[in-house]
Amino acid sequence: MTRRTEWPDSADGIHSAAGDAETRSGRRGGRGRENGGGSALASGEGEPASSRAEAGPPRTPEEQARAICLRLLTGSPRTRKQLEDALRRRGIPDEAAQDVLSRFEDVGLINDAAFADAWVESRHHGRGLARRALARELRTKGVDSALIDEAVGRLDSEQEESTARELVDRKLRTTRGLDREKRLRRLAGMLARKGYSEGLALRVVRQALEEEGEDPDLLEEHLRED
Repeated sequence: MTRRTEWPDSADGIHSAAGDAETRSGRRGGRGRENGGGSALASGEGEPASSRAEAGPPRTPEEQARAICLRLLTGSPRTRKQLEDALRRRGIPDEAAQDVLSRFEDVGLINDAAFADAWVESRHHGRGLARRALARELRTKGVDSALIDEAVGRLDSEQEESTARELVDRKLRTTRGLDREKRLRRLAGMLARKGYSEGLALRVVRQALEEEGEDPDLLEEHLRED
């Protein structure tokens, strides 16, 4: 059974690291002003930040890449592939992008394994998604297949079936009044859309309907017809 964590919490380290980077940058800027001396106007402190940026030399591709990645990571955790795609869309040269992404991995700002673990916990407990659906989502985000297998493997079959039953119990009330076949199809279809296997979905739904008083022989007949 997995330990439940809240997904947004996984971005705390990103906020802290981004703040540290900005603080260090501020200290360097301060030392430069002290060494240079002169008035605030001469040093550019009296001018708006946008004016100074326009007047200064253009930033290198690496500096642009770092700024883009920090901004994105401050909003929410991202995989390396997501950041790589974002840099490509913004015209950052591949060599500069890969260099910055590798540095971010070295210091832990990019961690696809931690991303996958947090994603599985959040989406399973929050949305009730099964391992198959979780693996599909992680693949679309560019997570390596070995990391995906490790992350979804922490969600055991017992936990998955328990979650499926909770989903059915919550949906059961809304199907009352429908005929037996429609209830069976609707509930099983809901589980299938969340990535549960057909066998598990039908087993859980049949058990729930039997506990409500449905005739198990008639349910079995409907299952054989399918």
